[in-house]
Amino acid sequence: MSSSSRRSNLKILAGAVVCDESVLKGDITIGPKTVIHPKAYIIAEAGPIIIGEGNIIEEMSTIANRLPPGAPEPTTVPVQIIGSYNVFETDCTCEALKVGDNNTLESKAFVGRNVELTNGCVIGAACTVTEPEVIPENTVIYGSQCQRREMYDKPYPQIGQLEFLLKFLPNYHHLRKPNVKATTNESGM
Repeated sequence: MSSSSRRSNLKILAGAVVCDESVLKGDITIGPKTVIHPKAYIIAEAGPIIIGEGNIIEEMSTIANRLPPGAPEPTTVPVQIIGSYNVFETDCTCEALKVGDNNTLESKAFVGRNVELTNGCVIGAACTVTEPEVIPENTVIYGSQCQRREMYDKPYPQIGQLEFLLKFLPNYHHLRKPNVKATTNESGM
C-alpha cells in the first residue's frame, strides 16, 4: 500500500493537551499528559507515529516518519515510536524511528531517521545527528562541532514545565478533544 493511500487516523488519549493549531497528518497516537503546542508538526507519511506519555512538543518542532527522497517503498511499514517525558524544543526536527524516555532535543536540533535515541540524551541547540547509530544513554551532544560527553547523573524529567502547560494551555488555546479513553493501568508521575 503506498503512503499516499494510507488513511489518516488520529488517536488522542485522555489527558493529552493538543492545540488545534498543530499540524497532525497520518496515523498518529498521542499518549496521556502529552502537550502539543500550536504550529507543531507531526507527519506520519511512511507509517504510524506512536507518542508516549508526558512529552512536550513545542511550536515549530517537527516529528516526521517519512521516507528519504527517492527511497523505494519499504516492504514493512516503519513505525516511529516516541517514548515518555521527552522534550522537543522550538524548531527542532526528529525523524528517528526509536526515541526512548526523558530525552531533550533543543532548539534547531536535527535527529535523522537512522539514529536511535536511548534514554536521557540531550541533543544540543543546532546540533545535527544523521549517521546510523544508537546514541548511548545520558549522552549530551553539544556545540558547533557536535562534541559528545556522558552526563554523570540521569537528567530529571521536565515535570514542572509539563504540569504548568497541562494546566494553562487550555485557558489560551482551542484544543483537539481526546477520542480514546485512558486505561486504568497507566503509570502516573
